Formats: sequence, structure tokens, C-alpha cells
Amino acid sequence: MVIVDSHCHLDDERLYPDVAGVVERARAAGVQYMQSICTTRKDFPIIHKLALENRGLFCSYGIHPHHADDDVATYDELIEHGRLPKVIGIGETGLDYFYDNAPRQMQQESFKTHIRAARALDLPVIIHTRSADDDTMAIMDEMRAEGPFKALFHCFSSSARLADYAVEHGIYVSASGIVTFGKAEEVRAGFRRVPLGLLMVETDAPYLAPMPHRGKTCEPAHTVLTAQFLADLKHVPLATLAQVTTDNFFRLFSKATRECEVSA
Repeated sequence: MVIVDSHCHLDDERLYPDVAGVVERARAAGVQYMQSICTTRKDFPIIHKLALENRGLFCSYGIHPHHADDDVATYDELIEHGRLPKVIGIGETGLDYFYDNAPRQMQQESFKTHIRAARALDLPVIIHTRSADDDTMAIMDEMRAEGPFKALFHCFSSSARLADYAVEHGIYVSASGIVTFGKAEEVRAGFRRVPLGLLMVETDAPYLAPMPHRGKTCEPAHTVLTAQFLADLKHVPLATLAQVTTDNFFRLFSKATRECEVSA
């Protein structure tokens, strides 16, 4: 059985000092592939080096909406970095109106720039959206009018309405440990509406450890717990859920290669 952690942050200070151990524990749990996500410029050299030095590790390039005002990425910069080896996605980008750490207009412009670069590169755009469903959908509709692009809602924690939007437009949806939380019934309702062919799993490590580890440091190895929970929610065996979400990952992130498949 092979599982992919489609979204983690291996450069985080809670993981990086023991990153070799983190990767080893993930692989022992069946998590053979991981994508370490860029959120600021200073992240990238670290995560790109890890990706280049480790089979089964990939990375992205982009600026988190929290930093849309103080770490602005130009279109040309996104294109340049997106062409590098083992950079398989653009982001994470999007809108976060829960914290409003950056002005909303700057978040929106950054989001649009990331989508345009992702389209030009034929890479998926990795979307963070929190308390911003309406504007997220409006911007994606606006950008779709310019031309098609591939997209993933990472760490989905929104309404069933956004889940329906994802299904309508073929947007992939990724489950984090949030789906296992006791009060996350609305999130689970959204995942019940998403077909297997659009699902992925992730940790967002070191954040959002799934039950029963909630509140502790999350590691990519915990992807298995979220995958098992999602499999139960979708009434399929874990092996099926693992196979489908792995295939979905390599279908969407088509620049990634299956470097280290292992047999159960």
C-alpha cells in the first residue's frame, strides 16, 4: 500500500531538525511520497534541497496569503521557480479572511497571479481558502474565463457549497486531520459529496494532527490515520482509498514521478 502526503511543511522548526527521522517514519507507515509546500521565499531553498536529495519528495513554489503584502511573488518569478526540477505545483496561495494577516485586495491579486503562472506552466495551483468561499469562487470563475487551469483545495475545511463547486469544476479536494475532529461534521458533509476520483489526503504537518494525536506535532506518517478515517467515511477499504488518492495525486501533479513504489 502506497500513500501520498500531498501537503506538508518539512522545513518547519518542529520537523526540520529531525527531518531524516520524519521521512523514515513516514515511509515505515506506508507514506512513500510527500510534497513539502512553499509559503514564503525563505522556505524554498530548504524544501527544494530536500526534494532534490530525497526520492519521493517533491515541493511547490508560492506565497501564502498571510504574506501577500510583504513577500510578493511576481508572475515571472513564479514561472522561473515552477520550471525547476521537482517543483510540481504553484502555491500555496489563496484567501484567508479568518486572520486577515494581509489586506484582502493584495491576497486577491496574489491569488490571481499564482493562477496565471500555474496555467502557463500547466501545474496545479494549491489553494488555501478560509472564511473566503464566495471570493474564492468568484476569482476562480474570473480566472477560468481567461483559460482552464488545474487546482486543488488543500486542507478542505469549508462548506458543502464549496465542495459542490469543486465537484462541478473538477477541482481536487484534500483531507487533513480536521476531518477526524469531533466538531467537524460540516467538513465531513463536504467530503461525502466529493467523489473518490477528486480526493487526496494530507497532513499539513506539523499542524492539525488527526485524532487521537490532536494537539501534538503532526508528521507525514499521520497521513495514514486521515486516510483510514476518510476510507471509513466513504465506505471503502483503506487499500482502495490509498490507491485512488495516490493515483489522483500523480494525475493532478503530472510533473511528479513514481520514484519509489514498494509492494505491501
